[in-house]
Amino acid sequence: MVWRLLSFVGLQAAAAALAWALVAPGTRVWTALVAAIGAGYLWLLLDAVRGLRLLNWLRRGESTEVALGQGLWGEAADRMRRLLRARERQVVEGEGKLQDFLAALQASPNGVVLLDAQGRIEWFNQIAGAHFGFDVRRDLLQHFGNLVRDPEFAAYFSDRDFSRDVVMPGRDSTSAKPVRLSVQLHPYGEGRSLLLSRDITAVEQAEAMRRDFVANVSHEIRTPLTVLAGFVETLQALPLDEEERQRYLGLMAQQAQRMQSLVNDLLTLSRLEGSPLPSVHDWVSVPAVLRACETESVELSRLLWGRAQDIVFEPGPSCELAGSQPELYSAVFNLVGNAVRYTPADKSIHVRWQSLGNGACLLSVEDTGPGIAPEHVPRLTERFYRVDRSRSRDTGGTGLGLAIVKHVAQRHGAELRIDSAPGKGSVFSLVFPASRVRTMTAQTPVTV
Repeated sequence: MVWRLLSFVGLQAAAAALAWALVAPGTRVWTALVAAIGAGYLWLLLDAVRGLRLLNWLRRGESTEVALGQGLWGEAADRMRRLLRARERQVVEGEGKLQDFLAALQASPNGVVLLDAQGRIEWFNQIAGAHFGFDVRRDLLQHFGNLVRDPEFAAYFSDRDFSRDVVMPGRDSTSAKPVRLSVQLHPYGEGRSLLLSRDITAVEQAEAMRRDFVANVSHEIRTPLTVLAGFVETLQALPLDEEERQRYLGLMAQQAQRMQSLVNDLLTLSRLEGSPLPSVHDWVSVPAVLRACETESVELSRLLWGRAQDIVFEPGPSCELAGSQPELYSAVFNLVGNAVRYTPADKSIHVRWQSLGNGACLLSVEDTGPGIAPEHVPRLTERFYRVDRSRSRDTGGTGLGLAIVKHVAQRHGAELRIDSAPGKGSVFSLVFPASRVRTMTAQTPVTV
């Protein structure tokens, strides 16, 4: 400010002095005064031009320098330039933080949708796009309720009670393969909302399986307990002869054995799910496992049918499998036991162990039973799933055998294959990878 005043006064003084020196003595005073006033106006004009240059520079929003020299306007330009550059840095930093934030939301395992105060989509991540079928070029600024026409969500949005979530079907949900989403809105800012979606299909399926499992276990145990209670009441209340008492006691023993088998299978499944994977350094003799299964299957056949069925074991190459002997024996015997239960007494069963030529080996159990319809095959390894419940119970099955086989196969890197057709019998196979198989040597023990 002092410099502006000095420059203004100095220019007027210089003009007055110049006029004083150039004109005649009689008019010097007035000429000097006019020159001083004119110099003052010239200074103001030049100062206004500099101010206009600064104003135009600000209007254009340019970040380049503007030459205004020294003085007030020059200093103002410098300060404004520094402020603009600081603001640009803040904008760049803010943009970077925003992109980092959006990248974090993009990496979220849940769907994220940002809605404005009217419920229009401002942004969404890829998971949300997959959940609701959104397209970033088509659906931005569209109303969420217009794109997701679900009655439950519409009621949830209109109620404005966002303290809970709402469960709705996903975009790709079908009756054969349902997809369930948990959706919840979280208000923020000035009327905006953050919508989170989570795929809970697996959670609901697990909960349904848990409920079915508890219900099935309760039913499977309650049935023999009811029979046992009835027999006990009969023995206590009625005077029976020895033959009748023995018959009732035999039926009671049968029901008790059924409950014991169920408990044993449940414990086996629990151990399989909770124990570490079997070691790849422990080797199990396949011939020994097959011999043990052959002995037990003949005894089971005599117990169920009163005679030994035609059960043929073809041991094939002498090999060892890496894994757990009890688990492998349980898997093989469950397959053979199922074949014994579902094959008529006068029909045959073939158990084969063979090499596939690429180092892998296959164990197959082929029966000549009634066969299985195609719609049942995918569900055979579910716990307690039975194609014919009455027949399975009559033969002492628990409905857990193939579930055990599936778990053992997974724990040993094997694949369970099921080939069956109604009226043509069934073939259940376990394919073991080459990494789990080795040829037995002469010194290898074959006891089980």
